[in-house]
Amino acid sequence: MDWLREPGFFGTHATTGADLSQLMATLFTSLFILGWVQARKRNADAHHWLMFGGMMSMLSFFIVYYLFRQLGVLAVEGKEGFGGSQSLYDYVFIPVLTLHIFLVIIGLIMAVYMIVLGFRAQQFVDGARSLRESRLLTTWKRIGFIFSGIAVVVLGLFFSRVATVGFSMRKLEVYLVFLMVVASVFAIEMTIQRIWPDGAQRHRALGRFTMVIYCVLFVTGSFTYTMLYILYPGKIG
Repeated sequence: MDWLREPGFFGTHATTGADLSQLMATLFTSLFILGWVQARKRNADAHHWLMFGGMMSMLSFFIVYYLFRQLGVLAVEGKEGFGGSQSLYDYVFIPVLTLHIFLVIIGLIMAVYMIVLGFRAQQFVDGARSLRESRLLTTWKRIGFIFSGIAVVVLGLFFSRVATVGFSMRKLEVYLVFLMVVASVFAIEMTIQRIWPDGAQRHRALGRFTMVIYCVLFVTGSFTYTMLYILYPGKIG
């Protein structure tokens, strides 16, 4: 993946990987906003596919981001990636980057949760997709059964890759992080369903919260990109 380290295509000091990262963030954020607009217009089918496409794009991107560290902001590699003053780095850049990373974790969990909730809460009436206005609850027993099945499949995929391409600690971490995200989603479900037992109400309330997370993610990501590769480029890029 050496081509990711080559000069980017936006004409800044960024690498191709960093520009690709910014492009993908713009893509799935745009899909989220378009999907939100369609929801406001009551176009449920368009909303479903736009949000599903955006969330799958985001999940795929962050998996690739983790596997290939050449993507995205490289400030975590050290101060040499930032060309500004130490005070600007300590009191502006790092706090914004920390907030961005924190929101990434929340965004990933909410992406998986909203995909599952969207499919569970939907219904078709005369071929038209809509939200089902009814109680949507689950039990720990059912969650344990589903999670066990997912864990068997995920670990089976990992060990099948070990048999063909060999063991990789980074890939193991990716699979384990995925299982942790799934476990977090189930824990959130058991907590939130007590607050909003109605599936449609839960979907709308959490949808607004998740949209705010995605928009702030894009703003903080664009901010760090601008500081690192346009305003204060360092040795990286």
